[in-house]
Amino acid sequence: MAHTLYYTPGSGNSFKPALVARQTGRPLRMRRVDVLAGETRGAAFLAVNPCGQVPYLVTDGGVGLGESNAIAWFLAEGSQLMPATALARAQAVQWMIFEQTALEPNISPARFFTHILPGERDRRAADIARWREAGHAGLAHLERHLGSHPFVAGGAYSVADIAVYGYTHLAGEGGFDLQAYPAVRGWMQRVAAHQGYADVGTLLAPSAGTAEAPAPAAEPA
Repeated sequence: MAHTLYYTPGSGNSFKPALVARQTGRPLRMRRVDVLAGETRGAAFLAVNPCGQVPYLVTDGGVGLGESNAIAWFLAEGSQLMPATALARAQAVQWMIFEQTALEPNISPARFFTHILPGERDRRAADIARWREAGHAGLAHLERHLGSHPFVAGGAYSVADIAVYGYTHLAGEGGFDLQAYPAVRGWMQRVAAHQGYADVGTLLAPSAGTAEAPAPAAEPA
């Protein structure tokens, strides 16, 4: 049996566990949930996840697990994507928390109201400006770190890179100019060069929910 991932197309948070599963070779059954159509608030999905959020994983044993980085961490367990030492794992957790507090809360809504629902852009202009300012502060911190580190934690590609990459690589769709961050752009190229990488449109295509997703194993980190 395979774990089941409930996802929505285009989501940086849904992208993270989907890429981890692909690069570790873990079988993962994909189930599409249309957030824009309100399906996360419908009775059918709330019976699966009472919090009404995606991504959401139901393990092959029937246990539910929410929060994108927790799901990604669970799927990376025992694989080459899990950092090898206690310190590197702690650093990975540190950066995954940073992603959820300094990057995702700013890049995601700016992108949503700029790229996904552009009709709301003018009404949310003040919010978008605030999100961009805070998001740039987070990107600047990431730039400083990556200026002297090839990957986010432990010196090697790991689940932490996937977590931080999730919305960072979509920042341009939120109006963030990444030309100011050469170290971040170089790191994104290194992430995308890893075996088994697929972009968000491929991994989370609307048709991906119809069958078990193929998952090639990653190269050794």
